[in-house]
Amino acid sequence: MALVAEENSRKTGLRAGLPRSPQMASLVILIVVLAAFALADADFLSPLNITNMMAFLPELGIIALGMTLLLTAGEFDLSVGAVFALVPVMVMLMVQKDIMGIGPALLVGLLLCMVVGAVNGLIVTKIGVSSFLVTLSMMLILRGAAVYITQGFPLKSWDQPGPFVTLLAGNFQAGPFKLYTSLWWFIGLALLCGYLLNYAKLGNWISAIGSNRNAAIARGVPADAVKIWLFILTSVLAGLAGMTSAFRISAASPVAGPGYELEAIAMVVVGGTALAGGRGTILGTVAGVLLLRAIRNGIVLIGVPGLAYNIFLGGIILVMVILHALLQKNGGRR
Repeated sequence: MALVAEENSRKTGLRAGLPRSPQMASLVILIVVLAAFALADADFLSPLNITNMMAFLPELGIIALGMTLLLTAGEFDLSVGAVFALVPVMVMLMVQKDIMGIGPALLVGLLLCMVVGAVNGLIVTKIGVSSFLVTLSMMLILRGAAVYITQGFPLKSWDQPGPFVTLLAGNFQAGPFKLYTSLWWFIGLALLCGYLLNYAKLGNWISAIGSNRNAAIARGVPADAVKIWLFILTSVLAGLAGMTSAFRISAASPVAGPGYELEAIAMVVVGGTALAGGRGTILGTVAGVLLLRAIRNGIVLIGVPGLAYNIFLGGIILVMVILHALLQKNGGRR
């Protein structure tokens, strides 16, 4: 009953303070950034440029959705970029060496993701090692494995027409825009994660664990089990994003997704999810994904060297973290 009351109170507070909420701040900044780039370069909102942005956005966005739930529970996963690279490599190796067909190989890739997530979660929850150290070590192991088994060379991905390519990396025309089916995956998963976090009992558990794990356990929340499954989910989403990317570009690279783990965390934090846990927002994460992808694309269009992206990224993260802290501080005084 206490958890239900706490959840109802949280939702009421969210509605009452929506204009001052972190996700609304992220949406406002997103609109300002989009308007600024549109004024600076007319091609920013052209169908071709929007098509290019939307081709890359869902893959990293899918990873960010899993990271949102995990961060809300007070943990994070630095191995997602390595999973993004390793799973397509393993799948295509099995197919090219005639070990199995593409369908069973994808199932094995999914199983690999689940094993990686389960190992991360079990070590964090049962042994008590911090998720930073566990997933950093896993990142190095998986990256090393991907490079070793391919000798550092990319593999040609599955490019034959079929249901798997269509399902993960098919494309369709929407007026002047060429979009990929991965966009539907991102939208569908965002709606599902938003429902889980804001309306399901699981979301209440996740927020309670991130806020105060011991208090959540005292109220009967299975904290360890929830965290383990969140690690598994995050790893599975990273593997899904990796296969989507490999099908789209017809290549599986052992060094794909460099820095994706940090960029995904940046998108989540910029969107308003608390890095320390206890507060998460899927809407804010979607805004954060759009914001950072727009910045990456826009600075190139207006003539800023692409190598300066990290400067803008760091600046935006710093501004957003300060803004969210001020919003939280002011909200606590009310």
